[in-house]
Amino acid sequence: MRKDLSGRPSSPEIFGLHFSSLSESEIATLVGTTCRSQQEGVGLIITPNIQHISMMAHNRLLAQACGDAAILTCDGFPLFYYARMRGQPVSGRVTGRGIVADLMARPDLLRHHRIFMVVDSDRTVAAARKWARAHGLEGNMAYAVPPYGFENQAAYGTELATSIRAHGTTLLFMAVGAPRSEIFVDQHRDALPPCWALCIGQALLVALDLLPEPPRVVQKLNLEWLWRIILEPRRLLARYISSACGFMIAVFKDMRQGD
Repeated sequence: MRKDLSGRPSSPEIFGLHFSSLSESEIATLVGTTCRSQQEGVGLIITPNIQHISMMAHNRLLAQACGDAAILTCDGFPLFYYARMRGQPVSGRVTGRGIVADLMARPDLLRHHRIFMVVDSDRTVAAARKWARAHGLEGNMAYAVPPYGFENQAAYGTELATSIRAHGTTLLFMAVGAPRSEIFVDQHRDALPPCWALCIGQALLVALDLLPEPPRVVQKLNLEWLWRIILEPRRLLARYISSACGFMIAVFKDMRQGD
């Protein structure tokens, strides 16, 4: 039986994937205190929610990236409950937001890292620079804001991977959303330096106070999805409905295969 990075055996696959039993704090500590060796290469960390599972059905590259990940966690609560029902050794919901918040709350853990952030806008770069200055990490940081549709621009992808390697990156934050972040890392892993690669979507924006964090009661009731729809109804409502339907179909197929 395969083991996860905590050394504990993992249970049989769901959706063709193995999910880690590590908690948010354990992952943050692992990332903050270790560097990947040349032999280990890229340690891709993905925190799937129902959107990921739904997209995997028709996005082969995303499915491959999830299969190649060093650590997969259950971010969305429906995924967590399904994984637990199927006997996965998950310790709880493990969100990208929680991992990033834990890491950035302990900047001393990051002092030995060379950090590269691939983000959505110059505004995010400015906020990240401010955070780095406040914690004495300016010399450790580099940034990139890829153009819209960069995932379809092979030359730019090669250029970005080269910049990440030239920086000597040991910790890569991919904050440009799914499935672009996950696919970029997986497709360019041979050109990237050995590093931890966190695909964390909007979690970095929350950590940098560019997006409001859901109230505690919303988090406790697992209603972050509703919170996000309220904040961005035009962009997210149709996406969430589509993802929910796709997830239900994926669960039905997975349960049939598991019988």
